[in-house]
Formats: sequence, structure tokens, C-alpha cells
Amino acid sequence: MGKIYKSLEPQHYDFIAKQKIYFLATASLRSDTRVNVSPKGYSTLVVRDNKAYHLDLGGSGSETIAHVLENGRITVMLCAFEGAPNILRLWCKARIATSTAHSEEFNKLLQEMYPAWIGQKGLRSIVVMDIYEVGTSCGFSVPFFSFVQERETLTNYWKKKTDEQALEYWSTTNAVSLDGLASIGSLGSGKPGWFWSAVGAGGAMNAKSLLSQVAYGAALIAVGVAVGVRLRG
Repeated sequence: MGKIYKSLEPQHYDFIAKQKIYFLATASLRSDTRVNVSPKGYSTLVVRDNKAYHLDLGGSGSETIAHVLENGRITVMLCAFEGAPNILRLWCKARIATSTAHSEEFNKLLQEMYPAWIGQKGLRSIVVMDIYEVGTSCGFSVPFFSFVQERETLTNYWKKKTDEQALEYWSTTNAVSLDGLASIGSLGSGKPGWFWSAVGAGGAMNAKSLLSQVAYGAALIAVGVAVGVRLRG
């Protein structure tokens, strides 16, 4: 039988520490957009004091960041691939600390939570998650798998890149989500002119996506003001 908890209990911490893979699920509030689920490894999930932290290495997509920036909703799922069956879900409210726009907080969290990762290139952000509910379920249908080793493909890829190349990649390829939602590129690089860098290789399409979201927000504000004026009248 499934159980719901208001916070992590000691057995949950133990279970999380043993897992080699976890999944992050996010979605936009817009009904016409994709739901995203991302598998993660490298032991980049840290849980402490009913908070969860995900160390985010740059990749080809930036869906998780885009969705968290929009609404903060995120679910972490882990399941047992060996030993007793179990599925654990962490329902959280999240925010993003990037290695660019929020470097002070990012560096502080990196030192506290991920000291072994200091010096690794390609660290894009840390997803900070406040856990508001924890759920367990049977996991009876999850098959057995044996862990062999971590893939070094992604870490080796970033080792070959300069910091400037990483920033350019995040500001262009990761500027928006697949559905045009503002992602890490919208946060800037901490350098002047970041917006046009974000437009970069994506040209008018990236500019249109970023500006359309600004226009959409402005339109909502205008409607709210108009309604308020009419009600007062």
C-alpha cells in the first residue's frame, strides 16, 4: 500500500543514498506544452533537512529549468532496481540557482553540497527543492537491474570546453525550452549584452520566443488593470 508523509523520514534518506538513478518530472501550466521527465545519474541528488538539491550539468535541453522558472513545480522519483521493491516520490516547490546569474548562491551551495564537484566544468545550475510531501508505493512491477558504472561522456565533453564556450551554449541552445518557454538563457550570463547573446545562433526565432513571453506577461497585466478600472467605475 502507498503511504504519504509530510516530510522525509530516516528510512527515506537511507533509500535515496543507495540509488544510482533518479528522475525529475516537470511541466508548464500551459495545456499545449510538453510534460518533461529527465533521468539523472552521477549521484547529483542531495537531500538534507527536508530539502532536495539537484546538481545540473549542461545538456542539449533545458526543460527542467524552464518549467521551474515558470511555476516552481517538480517531482523527484526514485525506484529500487535491486533488493526490496519500492518507489519514492518527492513533491517539491523549486527554484534555480545558476552558475551564471546567481553565482554567489550557486558557489555557496556547491561548496556545501557538492565539494567533490568543485572544478568540474559544465555545471549549469543547482535546483533547490523544498519538499512539501513524500510518497512511497509498492514498485512490484519494476524489474531488477544491476549497476555497472557511471557514463563519463557528459563530464568529459565539458572538460574540453572553455567557460566562454559553455556560456555561449547555455545562452543560445538552452535559451528557451522546446515549447518556447524562457529557460537558462533568459537569466543572463552576468555579463552586459546577454540578451543578444541569447538570441545568438537561434536568430529571430529565439528573439521572438523571448519577446513573445514578455509581451504575453505585459498583456496579462494590462487586462488586470483594465478590469480593475472597470470595477472601480
